[in-house]
Amino acid sequence: MGRLELVQRPFSKALMIGCGNQAWQERLLGRASTVDVIEPEQLLTVEPGSCDLCVSIGALDTVSNLPQSLLAIRFALREDSLAVGAFSGGDTLPALRSAMRAADESMGVAVPHVHPRIEPSALAGLLSDAGFTMPVVDVDRVDVSYREFSGLVRDLRAMGATNILSARSRMALTRSAAAVAAEQFASQAKDGRIIERFELLHFAAWTPHQ
Repeated sequence: MGRLELVQRPFSKALMIGCGNQAWQERLLGRASTVDVIEPEQLLTVEPGSCDLCVSIGALDTVSNLPQSLLAIRFALREDSLAVGAFSGGDTLPALRSAMRAADESMGVAVPHVHPRIEPSALAGLLSDAGFTMPVVDVDRVDVSYREFSGLVRDLRAMGATNILSARSRMALTRSAAAVAAEQFASQAKDGRIIERFELLHFAAWTPHQ
């Protein structure tokens, strides 16, 4: 939302995708006359050219087809309109992914545990492919320290950021595999704490001005 404050122009109708915080919608009402809030799966139902601003915070990293979602946002916007947002991508959760690979190896299986993450350079290209102009992508890297694996899992559950992949295994980790994951996670500790990284991709792009 801070990046939106750099844009010195009024908006008439904003589209907010995945409003996880009521305060975000209230702040957006300070920049646009009206705000419609939808979930990512509702994008295809938005009337083409009905908005001049689209804001998405922490929602596009879990869609099943990101290029299609970006194209749907492009169609929902009028000419000379702004799309801005942020979601996790890049090298997010490297310590967790290392721990889960170790758990899989101990069980003799290989199943997806985290949603695929898009690289910043790829996101800029996808925005251009969807028909946006002047795409800008910035990366914020946030490091969080943990004493043990269970602390990270607890935080991810509280965020609603655990595995939602349709292809995920429905079989829970065995007790021994969970212990292997915790051991691998702990092996990455420095000074008694493990640093886990979240990479947040911030993007902004405009629809062409005819």
